[in-house]
Order: sequence, then structure tokens, then C-alpha cells
Amino acid sequence: MSLGARGEKLGMIMTVEDTSTEKKPGQKYSVPALDKALDVIELLSENAMSMSQAEIGRALGRSASEIFRILSALETRGYIRRTQAGQYRLTLKLFELSRMHSPYEELLRVALPVMRNLSEEVGETCHLTMLREGEIVVLAQHESPKPLRLSVEVGSRHSAIATTSGRIILASMEQSERDDYLRNYTEFAKLPQDVQDTFLIRIKSVQDRGYEIAHGERFVGGLDVGVLVGSPQSAIKAALIVATLQSAHGPDPEVIREAVTLAGETITQLVGVG
Repeated sequence: MSLGARGEKLGMIMTVEDTSTEKKPGQKYSVPALDKALDVIELLSENAMSMSQAEIGRALGRSASEIFRILSALETRGYIRRTQAGQYRLTLKLFELSRMHSPYEELLRVALPVMRNLSEEVGETCHLTMLREGEIVVLAQHESPKPLRLSVEVGSRHSAIATTSGRIILASMEQSERDDYLRNYTEFAKLPQDVQDTFLIRIKSVQDRGYEIAHGERFVGGLDVGVLVGSPQSAIKAALIVATLQSAHGPDPEVIREAVTLAGETITQLVGVG
């Protein structure tokens, strides 16, 4: 075979291989077999019912032979199992793997460098919180480099309905989940009806704009600016807050909002909870 002929043949092979490689949006490199396996795992995780090979193939737009190979590999590794009816469902292997490390440890590992950069950029203290058993818990803090600064004790607990953090996380919930949470875990039900109505209107405002700004909520001159870390769909949610003292000379809440929004998006992307 001549060099030219071999070159043409090689070009044909490369063309065939290139056309069989399907990248997902934002994906730099394609690993087709891995993509197919993850598609199957994600599909089964979204469905409470077991699924047959044919149903999985139709849902993913894959051929029977493609799906058979993927299902066989996942079953061999223990990620899925076949029921007596010959259908497939997830095992508890992913759950067991997830228990090997705390998701909040990974969140803190990713968040702390971003929080340090945020604090240095705006010159203010920032902290990261989560909602647990009706209260806001402070997970981490990076203090302002200024000699006069606000500080919140790590591990301290605060009201979920009287803090910027609480409103941000509550606003990320589905309405039914939020209603249950407020009813079962907080003092919300004891508040007068007009106070409850005002609070829920404020929660809706946080949902609509995607951030919260509070002036003088805990004390005169206080300023809190915060955003959600994660997404309404993610199981791991936190609030990133910049807390400072405001005077006639600043700081500008809008400048802080832009910086904390970017920091929140960065943490969300890096930890994979968006």
C-alpha cells in the first residue's frame, strides 16, 4: 500500500472515530464509555422504579448492544443489580462510597481559599454557614484584614428566620419543603400572621434576585451581603456572607455583592454542587 493510500485510510479511520465521539456541553474531552455509564447511573438515580434494558436504552437514545455492555460492567462492579423480573436498579454502593468522607469537609477544603481571596478583595470578614435542625451553624470564617472588624464564632448557632444566611437557604427550598421546615424546626409558627406574611414576601424577593442584603438587622450600622452556595436542586447547600460595619464612607453594598456572588459561584463550581 502506498503512503498516500495509507494516509487516506488513516484519515478515514480518524473521521469515523471523531464522529462517534459525542461531547457534552462544557466538556473538554470525551470519554464515551464513561459518559454512557454515568448516564445510566444518573438515570436510575432519578427513577424510583427499576428499569428494563430496553427502557434504559430508549431513555438514553442508545442501542441495545451499547446498553448491554454498560449494564454488564456496572453490575459486575456492584453499582447496579438485576431484580428477579430482570430489571435494573441502583445498589447502595454509591451511598457507601459517599459515607467515606464528609461532604462538608470537601466544601470547606474548596471554600476556604476562595473565602480568603474574597476577604482580601473587599477588606471585610466573610463566613460560610449551613442550616441544621432549625438553626444556622457557622462552618468557617475568614476575618477582615482591617484592625476594626466583625467576627462570628465558628460553630455558633443562630436563628434561621432572623439571619441573612437563613433567608438565603430557606429561599432555595421548594415551597412544600420550606413550609415543613418552618413549621417543624423554627419558631416561625409562633409569630403573628402579619410578621409571617412579611417574612415570606422577603423570602420570595431573595428567590427572585438571587442574593440578600440586610442593613442594620442585628445592630445599627451592620451590613450583611450573601448568596447561596450550591443550587436549589443540590443536597449540599450553604450561604456565603460578607458581614461588615457600614458608615457614610462605605463600603458599597453593590461592590460587595458582585464580589460575593462571584466567590459563591466559584465555590459551587469547584465543589460540584451547582
